[in-house]
Amino acid sequence: MPAARIRSGDVIAILSQLFALYGCPAFIRSDNGPEFVATSVQAWLREQDVSTSYIQPGKPWQNGAIESFNARFRADCLDVEWFRDRREAKWVIENWRKQYNEERPHSAIEYEIPIQRRKSWELNQQEVRKKAA
Repeated sequence: MPAARIRSGDVIAILSQLFALYGCPAFIRSDNGPEFVATSVQAWLREQDVSTSYIQPGKPWQNGAIESFNARFRADCLDVEWFRDRREAKWVIENWRKQYNEERPHSAIEYEIPIQRRKSWELNQQEVRKKAA
């Protein structure tokens, strides 16, 4: 959701939700933005036993997947809209996010729609739990 700024507490809250849903990753790669290098985020990640890997300043190709997403987001949403206020920006961006994740096939996942891929993953996880029980 668009905001004037992203605070470290926001990063921790979102990562907490993602970790609860998908488990903790071995590491997180990010740029050197203040919301990611904040002391509180670093401490929280250490508590979760998650390492960090920062791209070098001025070298976006070191994080190509997110840079590709950023380019798509800019081209398909931000560059084609004129927002009158933050409320309208939130509405437009949320609608774009839903279309991106629930309707648009992605080449990175064999031209599946992300929500379909997630449902397949969840069904697989249920099967794995049943077999383990």
